[in-house]
Amino acid sequence: MKDDNIKSNNSMDMAVTKECEYLLEMEEPLADALKVKLEKVKALKKSGKILYRTGFDKNIDISEIRKRYSNLASGEKTEEIFRAAGRIMVFRRHGKATFCDIQDSTGKIQLFLSQNSIGEEKYNEFTGDLDAGDWIGVEGSVFITRAGELSIGVKNFQLLSKSVRILPEKWHGLKDKELRYRQRYLDFMVNPDVREVFITRIKAMNALRKFLNDRGFLEVETPMLQPIPGGAAARPFITHHNALDIDLYLRIAPELYLKRLVIGGFEKVYEVNRNFRNEGISYKHNPEFTMVEFYQAFCDYNGLMDLTEEMIKYISMEAAGRLDLKYRGQDIDLNGKWQKFTMIGSISHFGKIDVDFSTDRKELEAICQKLDIKVEKESGKGKMINEIFETVVEPKLIQPTFIKDYPVEISPLAKRHPDNEELTERFELFIGGEEMANAFSELIDPGDQLQRFRKQASSRDEEERVTGKIDIDFLKALEYGMPPTGGEGIGIDRLVMLLTNSDSIRDVILFPLLRPEQ
Repeated sequence: MKDDNIKSNNSMDMAVTKECEYLLEMEEPLADALKVKLEKVKALKKSGKILYRTGFDKNIDISEIRKRYSNLASGEKTEEIFRAAGRIMVFRRHGKATFCDIQDSTGKIQLFLSQNSIGEEKYNEFTGDLDAGDWIGVEGSVFITRAGELSIGVKNFQLLSKSVRILPEKWHGLKDKELRYRQRYLDFMVNPDVREVFITRIKAMNALRKFLNDRGFLEVETPMLQPIPGGAAARPFITHHNALDIDLYLRIAPELYLKRLVIGGFEKVYEVNRNFRNEGISYKHNPEFTMVEFYQAFCDYNGLMDLTEEMIKYISMEAAGRLDLKYRGQDIDLNGKWQKFTMIGSISHFGKIDVDFSTDRKELEAICQKLDIKVEKESGKGKMINEIFETVVEPKLIQPTFIKDYPVEISPLAKRHPDNEELTERFELFIGGEEMANAFSELIDPGDQLQRFRKQASSRDEEERVTGKIDIDFLKALEYGMPPTGGEGIGIDRLVMLLTNSDSIRDVILFPLLRPEQ
């Protein structure tokens, strides 16, 4: 037992040491600095100080101060007294005068205090009781210092909320990104650029909704818990409903429910939806992600291409303010007319390989082998052609490019192409070498849809088999008649990655999924 205790203590020491590598404050290990801070908080409480208040009647944001008064002359100050609030970020003490920065959700500004302006007792309270990380409310006039810094000359202040932990001044130097994702609140406090990424995301979402709303689309909500997973080929998360004693699936896509709405008479619908796929994690995949799916009656995939181009250009201007973007080291130009290729045509154009459905299977297998593509026995020509496309073409699609006319074999919910029964009226949009959108003229023939569900359900591929379960209710709805319809899904997270030049999907998700801390 003694040995076990020794091992346990050693493990705890190692854990503390590891944490201290990242969270240092003024060259003190976190454990020591935190102990001093806790003793200070305890002493302040004992002295009767109020450390946590219920509110503060502020009358201006920091960004508004900057907007109004950045052009003041040196030494000039306002007659008006303002009440602002924020978190203390940095202290700079100079004898009987102190400068510090406070930050609210709109920006940062310098505070100036001196014994002469605030009195010795309040000045000592400010310098003795407060620390970086505390929330304070201040009253004072705005002026420009001799050094040219816009500042608030503090006449009075109030501690609003005491920070017990140490604010990490050296956060900028952190190389452990997982720690930043795990403690995102700290990331926002000390890295304004990170916060700007999410402001861009919010603007993009607002622009998306405005674009669709202005064109007569109705925003709807469909079930996240579904009895049958459908609308995409992916491994779902499974849960259980106790009262009904049934297994349910977290949705992998809202598609089949949105189509039910079109059948019911809603001609233009969309949903900004959270989807869940029980699969791997990569720089562009997170098990929980956001998409927009929209459906328009009497529209085909050609009409959706025009709509998609117009929408993404609009979102980029509204959220990022430009159409020329940088993404993962590439210059992306959203301006001008976007290029279009058929899948088979793109393989010839970009890969210098000529294949189609008349190509002999053995020849397709030989091409795949040369490209190190593993071919399953049950794979048809459509799957092999798609694998060749993903290998030789997709990484080269840097500028916005629509790839259209996908094989039926990999498009179970898309309408067959009128000129080739092996193909569908489906397109995907690629930007920066990555898929951004997936769309098609919807399959509205219930007999054809049933046969494709049956083929999926008998597949040896587990994902196809699970998501190919026959949704009888959806087929019943389809039998009542669905108008010609175009449907599309756009990955919001990937779009925001593009707009913000982010390397990882984790950089654009507020709280990405991580392994539990040990």
